[in-house]
Amino acid sequence: MPPTSTPAGQPVSIENGPILLAWRGRVAIITLNRPDKLNSFTRAMHQALQQALDHVEAGGARALLLTGAGRGFCAGQDLADLDFTPGHMTDLGELIDTWFNPLIRRLQGLPLPVVAAVNGTAAGAGANLALACDMVLAARSASFIQAFVKIGLAPDSGGTWLLPQRIGMARALGLAMTGERLSAEDAEAWGLVWQTMDDPLLPEQALALATHLAGQPTRALAAIKRAMYASATATLDAQLDLERDLQRELGQSADYAEGVNAFLAKRAPHFTGK
Repeated sequence: MPPTSTPAGQPVSIENGPILLAWRGRVAIITLNRPDKLNSFTRAMHQALQQALDHVEAGGARALLLTGAGRGFCAGQDLADLDFTPGHMTDLGELIDTWFNPLIRRLQGLPLPVVAAVNGTAAGAGANLALACDMVLAARSASFIQAFVKIGLAPDSGGTWLLPQRIGMARALGLAMTGERLSAEDAEAWGLVWQTMDDPLLPEQALALATHLAGQPTRALAAIKRAMYASATATLDAQLDLERDLQRELGQSADYAEGVNAFLAKRAPHFTGK
């Protein structure tokens, strides 16, 4: 998807359609908006989400909050958007290569923190979309389901990488092979979720977390993302070199100088993301 023509620094809102985009200061809030279909993905929804992410980057967001409308976060792919006609069945590899893989890569590569607020069901690619975010908050009613096996498929959208990395091979295989529902409380206990909370508190607490992150040294947060995700496949030597290089860059930043000066002056720092 090519970038939009939105001028840099000019936040754009989207008030209708399958994807909504709103702003609270420098926090961009993207809402998956097909509540009657549990926010399951169609090609049109994918396209709208990529366009919304273009606006997020062009608008100078310092944090992104991703959530779903209605009673669920995301039920993955909308099967009604696929072709099951014999001899003309949708090429799932092409679908993944065109839409899901670029989305997961983009979220992980964004140079800003991404918070998922999971309300209700997160199933299939929807579960892995949430897990691809940097921090996940979940309502107590939320659940995570690797539903692929129920229709004869294997996890995609990063699930076979995200799950073993975060909860170990035994639990990852168990979830993938049974397709069983994982409650929000168990997801937190297993390390998939940063925090669970009562349902009415989720919107406020998720926005509060995103707002806090937006006020932090976002260049440092981007470096933390880069280093943490790289560690999954890097050797210790390579990771040490990456840490050195990132620290060298951050050591020349305005936020580093501000943080040190604020510490020495015993005052609260004012970070600008520069």
